[in-house]
Amino acid sequence: QVQLVESAGGLVQAGGSLRLSCAASGPNFSHYVMAWFRQAPGKEREFVARISWGGGSTVYEDSVKGRFTISRDSAKSTLYLQMNSLKPEDTAVYYCAAAHLSSYSKSGQYDYWGQGTQVTVSS
Repeated sequence: QVQLVESAGGLVQAGGSLRLSCAASGPNFSHYVMAWFRQAPGKEREFVARISWGGGSTVYEDSVKGRFTISRDSAKSTLYLQMNSLKPEDTAVYYCAAAHLSSYSKSGQYDYWGQGTQVTVSS
């Protein structure tokens, strides 16, 4: 069982930066594919970024490429999302998610979710 706890988000002006973190508890953090999702008001939850279990491979949603960076620190069992050049359309609740490597390779689904943290970008 994995528990995920996101750091507090915040309010930032357009063009600003914010770093989210997600602390994972449970064994073998390095065996999990990790990702960030977000859900804006009135919209469905959408994928933002994913990082492989070893950290060597990352994937980004097109609208955040070049602005957001996902990373992980296995020693601290923590996932990060560095967000730069923020835009009002980045306003959403951000969720971290985890999937064990073995199940993700079969289903592509995430088994564990954090509680979400609000990020608001003002224009």
